[in-house]
Amino acid sequence: MIPGRSPRHPSFRRSFLFALQGFRTALRQERNIKVMLAGGAFAVAMGLILRIDAVSWAVVLVCCGMVIAAELLNTAIETVVDLVSPEFHPLAGQAKDIAAAASWVLSLTAAVVGVIVYASALIRLLAG
Repeated sequence: MIPGRSPRHPSFRRSFLFALQGFRTALRQERNIKVMLAGGAFAVAMGLILRIDAVSWAVVLVCCGMVIAAELLNTAIETVVDLVSPEFHPLAGQAKDIAAAASWVLSLTAAVVGVIVYASALIRLLAG
């Protein structure tokens, strides 16, 4: 909420539209969001090809959603840091690096989970 404004909060519909606006902005401005979405599309395609089970689908989709959410949070943190520290400052750089590291760790974890899910699906598919 903006200080000095009325305490009314936007309706659920308006909040949802603000979220879509934020997603579209990130999609237009951030290359990494596009990379993560392409990775998610690849994960879905592999799931279809390997005919993964319902639990594996849940795991894959949760991983995809978490990676995209982490990248959106990283983008938001970097945007706020750029706003409050337009000139270079070591702490601003650290904040941005740490936010990027969080996204990277989650992406690596999701990749390991993907290898486990898809390898087991491939073994099951080849075994008959």
